[in-house]
Amino acid sequence: MGGDYAPQATVQGAVEAAREHGLEVLLVGREALLRRELARFGGVRGVHVVDAAETVAMDDPPIAPVRQKKNSSMAVALRLVRDGLAGAFVTAGNTGAAMVAAKLILGTLAGVDRPALAAPVPNISGQTLLIDAGANVDCKPKHLLEFAIMGHFYSHLVFGVETPRVGLLSNGEEEGKGDRVTVAAYQLLADAKLGFVGNVEGRDIFAGTVDVVTCDGFVGNVVLKTAEGLGELVVKLLRQEAKRMPVSALGFLLAKGALAGFKKRVDYAEYGGAPLLGVRGAVLIGHGRSSPKAIRNALRFAHRFASSGVVGAIEERVSHLELENNEG
Repeated sequence: MGGDYAPQATVQGAVEAAREHGLEVLLVGREALLRRELARFGGVRGVHVVDAAETVAMDDPPIAPVRQKKNSSMAVALRLVRDGLAGAFVTAGNTGAAMVAAKLILGTLAGVDRPALAAPVPNISGQTLLIDAGANVDCKPKHLLEFAIMGHFYSHLVFGVETPRVGLLSNGEEEGKGDRVTVAAYQLLADAKLGFVGNVEGRDIFAGTVDVVTCDGFVGNVVLKTAEGLGELVVKLLRQEAKRMPVSALGFLLAKGALAGFKKRVDYAEYGGAPLLGVRGAVLIGHGRSSPKAIRNALRFAHRFASSGVVGAIEERVSHLELENNEG
């Protein structure tokens, strides 16, 4: 029920995911409304409706699904995951409410203090995983270590990177650069044997020199929103230039295929959403502007996330580090 274009976009995306990828999808929300939307597609195998009387609005407080709206679609869907009746949770709704509800309903992994959003950002050769992308504004050094561990395993088990290269976002590559938290986190990451390559700068996110970039959620969210806006700006500027002069228009027409490929690579809908790592279950939080394509891809990646074993791998590694620290 969440997102600017719900429930139409959500239902269509679910139908496409079931038809194209063979996924089983539970649509959680107001049953009568969802069944009306489903009826537009005729008979659809693999898409089922679970009734939920309430909806979490975009302006509701983050705690709403846990306290005020326990029968909301968000809360009901998360309980399905908690109880083993669903493998993953996907939403394009209120991000803050989704993060708080996931943490309280599913619970956090042993040893994880702060769940974090891990956003795929396109680079020259594939994608860079940016973590944290907005869940935690103020962080301690140990939180950045947790983020690095979670990003490492997600990159390895979901994206298939054999040996992920992990960087710490700072204002310079040299050791000792950055604020107090970043400087302290540097040594923790260096000792953790995670493929840590040292400090990286903003340009490294897009250059493909690292697979995972670790930072606090304030910085990560600014980077993510800037990258989204820049990608949209480049496409618009190219179109404007094509309209200004006939020669430019011809060049634009000849390069149409390449430009379509560029637009696809910078389109957030290709990934569908960002996983919330550190909770006991596969959770994917999509953009509020999610289209049917974004929902379809979010479901596809959520299925891969749930099947990857990344949740257990993160818990084992973080718990092992906690044990070492306690013994030390």
